Amino acid sequence: MNLGIFVLAISFAFLAHLIEIALWAALFVLCGEFKSPELAYYHSAVNYTTLGYGDLIMTPSWKLLGPLEAADGALMFGVSTAMIFAIAQRLMRAKFGSSPL
Repeated sequence: MNLGIFVLAISFAFLAHLIEIALWAALFVLCGEFKSPELAYYHSAVNYTTLGYGDLIMTPSWKLLGPLEAADGALMFGVSTAMIFAIAQRLMRAKFGSSPL
């Protein structure tokens, strides 16, 4: 039961990240930065995960969106980590009881 809850929480976080990457990609397409949604999604995923290959470079007028997306991705991975840690902590407290510390 606990493993199922934990896997569900991780899956939810992963899906939320994929959706946010898609939203950034949609913004890039709307800005006219990429014609292909696939290229926009790839570029967005590289920025969001702070991987930063640099094989697709945005035009100077929209270049600042790259670092903004990278900062957003780093913050959201932190939020996901905190959420998963909080769930693990609750599951352990439910199983083993509350610690006096």
